[in-house]
Amino acid sequence: MIRDGLAALLSSDPEIEVIGQAGNGREAVDMARALDPDVVVMDIRMPEMDGLAATAELIGAPAGRNTRQDAGDPADVRPKVLVLTTFDLDEYVYEALGAGASGFLLKDASAADLVTGVRVVAAGDALLAPSITRRLIGDFARRRRHQRPSPAATAGLTPREMDVLRLIARGLSNAEIAAELVLAEQTIKTHVGHVLTKLALRDRTQAVVFAYENGLVG
Repeated sequence: MIRDGLAALLSSDPEIEVIGQAGNGREAVDMARALDPDVVVMDIRMPEMDGLAATAELIGAPAGRNTRQDAGDPADVRPKVLVLTTFDLDEYVYEALGAGASGFLLKDASAADLVTGVRVVAAGDALLAPSITRRLIGDFARRRRHQRPSPAATAGLTPREMDVLRLIARGLSNAEIAAELVLAEQTIKTHVGHVLTKLALRDRTQAVVFAYENGLVG
């Protein structure tokens, strides 16, 4: 019943087409590989395989025509995963980000928030709700401090690319970064692509986590 309601809600948007529904994580992975969606809205608590394991398997394995093998390839257009979670289960959020999710929504989000979330994730942006991002990502970084890469990990970035990475971590869109740095939006897109490629990051969400883990933002 809940799935049907979410599907009806999303289908009401003229630019969103719901192409399948799955009742458990295993079915979700198999269906995503067969149907090749742009976005998967993933629950966490499901039978057979939970949403965290399903996300990790879906993001880490070939998924049809959209899959690129290079993890840091900015042209990588694998299905994006938007996870639904609850505020009092923060550990799920950390694990979801680590599994490769492009973002998350709280289950008490409004209908408009869900539609917007699908659009944001489909566009390749990170969906990190401003009201909880700092606490969640900051704590996530502290918990994984022992896994922090060497400072040499950012040695290959130019000063401008470092600026762009810091602004990505603040949640700014390409247009907002362009305005902040007084550059063309297409130039920012190029810089973002270089950042992801050089740091071997899959998407902007990973870039946010990387920046927090390495102390590039506070």
